Amino acid sequence: MRTRAVLDPTTVEPLLAAAVAAPSIHNTQPWRFRVDPDNQVLEVHSLPGRTLPLTDPTHRAQYLSVGAAVFNLRLAAVHLGRRAEVRLLPDPRQPGLLAAVRLTDPLGTDEERLERGLHEAIARRHTSRMPFTGRPVPEPIVAEMAAAAQAAAARLHLPDIAGTRRLLRLTAAAEARNHAHPARTAETLAWINAPGSGARYGIPLTALGPRDAGRRIPMRDFTGPLRLVPRPALWFERHVQLALLWTPHDRRDDWLRAGQALQYVLLTATAHGLRTSLLHQAMEWPDLRAATAPPHHKRCHPHILIRFGYGPDGPGTPRGPGLPDPAAV
Repeated sequence: MRTRAVLDPTTVEPLLAAAVAAPSIHNTQPWRFRVDPDNQVLEVHSLPGRTLPLTDPTHRAQYLSVGAAVFNLRLAAVHLGRRAEVRLLPDPRQPGLLAAVRLTDPLGTDEERLERGLHEAIARRHTSRMPFTGRPVPEPIVAEMAAAAQAAAARLHLPDIAGTRRLLRLTAAAEARNHAHPARTAETLAWINAPGSGARYGIPLTALGPRDAGRRIPMRDFTGPLRLVPRPALWFERHVQLALLWTPHDRRDDWLRAGQALQYVLLTATAHGLRTSLLHQAMEWPDLRAATAPPHHKRCHPHILIRFGYGPDGPGTPRGPGLPDPAAV
């Protein structure tokens, strides 16, 4: 018979501290937590006030973000010596309730050890928008990243040189469309924070990174075509290493699973000393998103491009306090 851990503050605080360290589109942190004291369940809700209506009208990227937070919750539970029982979309009557997490049976020492490196990587994982060295990542590490995605019910496509160039062209096309769309530019700029603002959400100017002097890698230009904020141009790696995360289906629960897979892959890379950044621009235009699917892959629904390699660490971005909704505890 399964036991049930009590979700007291001593238990909940490290769970939420890990959850809010997850990546989210434009660092919107679109999640809200609620403790159900009757059932000892930690609920994860979407937060309507932190959406991107133009960039993410279907909320798919928001679900990816919440899925990544759920994966961190699971790792934190293991760190506490407990199994995490996760139910996705547990109540059709509450569409904003995306996951319910219950801590159950204690883990054995060997089981805890398996995830220890990933839990330690949570605090070290930051998006790096800086140039990488171009040093090839060893195949065993890449295979481990692919296995992580598959273990979380997603897939990781690793393109060849021609495929990488094709994905970068599609991303560049999406970036150009974004620049030509004033409302989208304004929506993105709303999430950029000036130094010293003290904002807990959004991206500080100091974390934006440089432009690619060689124009090979279309890193997102959050400041738009007006160049409101000068950004230096540096030479990025010549041989870009990319991975495309996708799932065989494209339902709401698939988006949440893809988010968990994304975080599993990112933490696996971080645990091996890699740096990562995310290219999401092509996923924001339905035709370009469909075009990123590898040729001859049936039922492939792309979600995000992961750039990975060796290089400087990215600066941390602010996080909200990670406290449960006080009205719901």
